[in-house]
Amino acid sequence: MKMSEYQKLSERTMPKWDNNVSLWYWNRMEKSNYALGLNGEAGEVGEIVKKHIHHHHPYTDETEMKLKKEIGDVLHYLAGLCTMYNIQLEECATLNLMKLEERYPNEFNKEDSLMRKDEE
Repeated sequence: MKMSEYQKLSERTMPKWDNNVSLWYWNRMEKSNYALGLNGEAGEVGEIVKKHIHHHHPYTDETEMKLKKEIGDVLHYLAGLCTMYNIQLEECATLNLMKLEERYPNEFNKEDSLMRKDEE
């Protein structure tokens, strides 16, 4: 599935405007809701990894499925924020790859990490 297709399909479960509140207020609250949701879901991904690595929980098929679902939740909130700000998720992915190519032209290494060319 292309990211643009995912972004469009994910709109189905985004909150719809409640005309009992001002559109200005609703837009601000939904953007905040999605930004906080993204943060929360990313934290759940982190918890799974933390428990596996630091608490030595086994990485089972069940753990993998839970991780996939939480990563999917992260993707949903990310796509929703992009939609709310009229940004294409696919463009963000492309720009990120371009940034990383500039920052790490010869794959990741400590020296390039310390001397970020894109932040000069």
